Amino acid sequence: MAASEGPSSPRKDDATYKLHFRRINEQQVEEICLDFFYRPHTITLLTATVLSLMYFAFTRNDEHSDNNLRVGLLVVVSFFLVISILAFPNGPFTRPHPAIWRMVFGLSVLYFLFLVFLIFLNRDQVQTLMYWLDPNLRYAKREADIMEYAVNCTVITGDRILSHFDIFAFGHFAGWTMKAMLIRSYGLCWTISITWELTELFFMHLLPNFAECWWDQVILDILLCNGGGIWLGMTVCRFLEMRTYRWASIKEIHSTTGKIKRAVLQFTPASWTYVRWFDPKSSSQRLAGIYLFMILWQLTELNTFFLKHIFIFQASHPLSWCRILLVGVVTAPTVRQYYAYLTDTQCKRVGTQCWVFGAIAFLEALACVKFGQELFSKTQIRSVLLWLLCLALITLLCLYGMVWYEQNKMKSFTQQNEDANDSFASIPDGLAAQTDSTRGLQPTKRRRSSAKNRPGSSHGGKRQ
Repeated sequence: MAASEGPSSPRKDDATYKLHFRRINEQQVEEICLDFFYRPHTITLLTATVLSLMYFAFTRNDEHSDNNLRVGLLVVVSFFLVISILAFPNGPFTRPHPAIWRMVFGLSVLYFLFLVFLIFLNRDQVQTLMYWLDPNLRYAKREADIMEYAVNCTVITGDRILSHFDIFAFGHFAGWTMKAMLIRSYGLCWTISITWELTELFFMHLLPNFAECWWDQVILDILLCNGGGIWLGMTVCRFLEMRTYRWASIKEIHSTTGKIKRAVLQFTPASWTYVRWFDPKSSSQRLAGIYLFMILWQLTELNTFFLKHIFIFQASHPLSWCRILLVGVVTAPTVRQYYAYLTDTQCKRVGTQCWVFGAIAFLEALACVKFGQELFSKTQIRSVLLWLLCLALITLLCLYGMVWYEQNKMKSFTQQNEDANDSFASIPDGLAAQTDSTRGLQPTKRRRSSAKNRPGSSHGGKRQ
């Protein structure tokens, strides 16, 4: 009997872990408003796929070979996304629809495979591929070759400051708003913001567009764009944490205005999870995981600038902003899965989207090193080593400070409870009995108010 019971318990634990992993990283929609959009339509989808292929194969003009390749590549991507909807996991989110996040995962897999293909080409082949995608790239120039940076920094005028508030400044602000909503930690956001400005200083000798005047870097970048975006993003997070999530089925809403409003709200989170990266008893493994997260974030940001500098396309080109949009969308489920891996003791492995995102970041860096050998031959080893040292020290100090803050916060909270208990114990018996009878009436009211404002009191919503 003992021999037969031994192997069964690990099997049961493995099943529990797998179920817990799927519950976190592959969310299911429990209460469905419109059954049609959540039922499998595989036969219908197969029929539409075959008919559309037959239509395009026999009706379109195939005389132009370049056009045939572009259309064929576009159709391959489109039908790979169809297969992604059918075969890939849901991911950690359910809004606006799990199929959207399956497509996002499919796009990230395609981009990963493209990077694998890219690193096996040579420089001429990569340029031929880029010119085939966009012939105008033959005449593209680097921004650093046509613009000057950090010139006349002592001249500070209102017109010069206002000239820096362009579409890129707005994108900078909006980007940090999104980052704050993804990370949901003032400490981590400010640490990443400050260390990134140091990264720009240490890599200025390789990327001239990193050179900025002190007032541009400190006031406009760190305080206004980064700080304003972090504040706005965290304010939105606090608002979403305090909301009461009660979702009614669209079939139960009778007014047309109500149905339209419910359809629009489908693009908002079903609920909002309170994020706590640090704990007073955080283990060294958890701190190391957060440290790796911040380093990987810096690497992803660096890849953005090295890619457009090495392969010569400007920030306004579709190759640049399409990659930024893809990475931004993929980051959302990645951060959620990585947070679950760090903080949930029952989650033993990272999610699939998190794994693909990490592979993409390292493959982009590998492509930059391979095709930017001329650029990296000018690398000042001293600057890179100082960057690594400063990044490690500042990140570790910030992590220590955030853990210290959490510990003191917990101690002060415990001390307040002990003082409240001591003050209640020092009240005379008559007043204590009266206070006790009065206190017995309060929990009901307090419990109702807390339940009213608790973000987890949603009906029919999964965590977002």
